[in-house]
Amino acid sequence: MKLYYFETPNARKPCAVAKHLNSPVEFVRIDLSKGEHQTPEYLAINPNGKVPALRDGDARLWEGHAIMAYLAAKAGSDLWPKDSAKQIDILRWLNWDTAHFSRHAGTLFFQHYIKAAFGMGEPDAAAVEEATGFFKRFADVLDNHLKGRTYLVGDNLTIADFGVACMLPTAQEAKLPLGGFTQIQRWHDGLMRLPAWKDPYPASQSALA
Repeated sequence: MKLYYFETPNARKPCAVAKHLNSPVEFVRIDLSKGEHQTPEYLAINPNGKVPALRDGDARLWEGHAIMAYLAAKAGSDLWPKDSAKQIDILRWLNWDTAHFSRHAGTLFFQHYIKAAFGMGEPDAAAVEEATGFFKRFADVLDNHLKGRTYLVGDNLTIADFGVACMLPTAQEAKLPLGGFTQIQRWHDGLMRLPAWKDPYPASQSALA
């Protein structure tokens, strides 16, 4: 198997799962800054021209959440439990994250970090204000859910934890308004004690790692 990645929040998720499970993958770094994601060879693997992507024999898979589930299922890991009710709950949280939590965190990351890093001008004040409001709204949902819980779904670590937490390692760069959300901070502090989440890439080549 080959896992194609760059040091981005979305790619962090399957890289962390692969490292946590010691999956037999070859990590292949796709340098977005050099346009390697737009080459014909890579577009044949992921026509979206994004990372992450996975190649396993003739199979081609993209989207970080799907790759996490694939790796966990292939390993027989409880990161993707066999219980269908838990699988559905994991999907609920991953879809919620994509639509709400990481969506607005991603906007703040773009405005505060990506624009400066790539010389794209100053943050858009209106976009920052809107994303901040939405982020706080959905952070409150997550914070309340985490009360009395170690993990998002059930009593064990699952891909839901890696998925929903993907923007939190960039909290400082994104200036995420996490003040007061003590349960989120406690939960993510626990994830950061996992070597695979703290350092998910084969080599720390970026400040974002």
